[in-house]
Amino acid sequence: MGFTWTIVTLVIALGLTWRYLGSYMAAVFDGRVHFLAWAERPVYRLLGTSPEQEQNWKRYAASMVIFSAIAMGVTYLLLRIQGSLPLNPQHLDAVPQALSFNTAASFMTNTNWQNYGGETTMSYFSQIGALTLEQFLSPVIGIAVAIALVRGFARRNSPTIGNFWVDMTRGLLYIVIPIAFVAGIIFVGQGAVQTLAGTVNIHDYLNGVSQTIARGPIGFMEAIKQLGNNGGGFLNANSATTFENPTGLTNWLSIYLLLAIPFALTYTFGKMVGSVRHGRALLAAMVIIFGTWVAFTSIAEHQQNPVVVAAGVTANVGNTSGHEVRFGDTTTALFGVASTNTSTGSADASYDQFTPIGGFGLISGMMLGEVTPGGAGSGLYTILIYAIIAVFIGGLMIGRTPEYLGKKIQAKEIKLAGLGALVMPLIVLIFTAIAVSIHAGRVGPENAGPHGFTEILYALTSQGNNNGSAFDGLTGNTTFYNVIGAIDMLIGRVGIMIPALALGGVLAAKNVVPESLGTFRTDNGMFVGLTIGVIVIIGGLTFFPALALGPIVEQLSKGFF
Repeated sequence: MGFTWTIVTLVIALGLTWRYLGSYMAAVFDGRVHFLAWAERPVYRLLGTSPEQEQNWKRYAASMVIFSAIAMGVTYLLLRIQGSLPLNPQHLDAVPQALSFNTAASFMTNTNWQNYGGETTMSYFSQIGALTLEQFLSPVIGIAVAIALVRGFARRNSPTIGNFWVDMTRGLLYIVIPIAFVAGIIFVGQGAVQTLAGTVNIHDYLNGVSQTIARGPIGFMEAIKQLGNNGGGFLNANSATTFENPTGLTNWLSIYLLLAIPFALTYTFGKMVGSVRHGRALLAAMVIIFGTWVAFTSIAEHQQNPVVVAAGVTANVGNTSGHEVRFGDTTTALFGVASTNTSTGSADASYDQFTPIGGFGLISGMMLGEVTPGGAGSGLYTILIYAIIAVFIGGLMIGRTPEYLGKKIQAKEIKLAGLGALVMPLIVLIFTAIAVSIHAGRVGPENAGPHGFTEILYALTSQGNNNGSAFDGLTGNTTFYNVIGAIDMLIGRVGIMIPALALGGVLAAKNVVPESLGTFRTDNGMFVGLTIGVIVIIGGLTFFPALALGPIVEQLSKGFF
């Protein structure tokens, strides 16, 4: 499938998904879908809760933190004792402490940063019982937080924003598990490997070479990896290998799945607050930025790789270095932008071998906060934080108290929004400064100069944004990078979620202010433009100096501007 047809079919499929999946998710979280009530009730009895027992934002946040901590602890334990557990045909030993800590934090935070080769480090039990299970739980946690914030806008004079345990249960039963199951069947039907039979040894009698080929329960992990914006693959080569991504159809399906829920949640937002126009405004902001990033990254990857040209090699195709020739340079760029503009981080190519400005497209998409469209849930609650800042600026411009969906945006709301918007840039830049200032950080990159700096900056940006993609030139499996990366991921996740939930609680307690002629509209093109400006300016002001030292100066040094 060519690049044009890929775009056309994606737009059509995502448009239908936006409307119908978005409406369905609103019905699920409003409690209007009941066909799996028989499965819900035992869960609520076990947890000692019910849909009628709602929580204020502090209890909701506490439940989220406690659940996440327990899930992370269980994952860490399973990795540490995997050598004594079943389903270990490779006879792998326990995962080292620092790597276990990093991996447990990574999969719990929906990052799926992998400082290891899956086929040589993780047993089948670890892949299924720890990592794949986390890939179901972590996106639903993000969706639950987003829905709680949406309820803050939708409710009036309410002390509660829902029940975390109910939202988690419904998200799993009605949304993530059914879609991932159907997608898994398609992946396996197309040739993605799904077996517990262990590795297979191949001997080539023509050249006398023997090879051990890794296999495993890959196909269904691939489905939830993309749908849940997780990105962590069973194999080290991720979606660049035919065992995970065997055909053009699975490559298209991967792009579709990682965009489906984040885009559809804007319609969910519109339905739950009673104004689809407001959801459409958020969608427009996401699509405009996403389309722009796809365009210039695709153009960059359709050029020759400057390193290859410098070596005296010319060709009549775009950058194929480290790319899958099955998919082509522009479709690879589309996959990369879709993966890094969400919190997915999966890869069907080596991102380290993108052109400098192509790599700029990937890293800068994350630096915008991953809101275009962002991850499952995280994209929605983060863009709502930016929207609140945009409303505040708009209110100052017209000289009246800013309002969003009838809720006054006052000092407390703007402080929480500001905190949520600045947590990620602060931790990424501080940790990058630490990494380039000490020996343990500087020995990580395999390249010197601006490209080596970009490898460090990319890694800490990816982890701070809970993305998980990487420039593969960085040696990340060291104590320093495992520990600092885990802290980066945890702060990047919880540090935005808690302000988002606090915003939900504060807004839910407010009444609605009647609209007047002087009300700043938040559902038109002007507001879309203002929101885009806030997203780009915040990202630009905080990260442009660092980008200037990395991919920009590298591109300039090659003479390709």
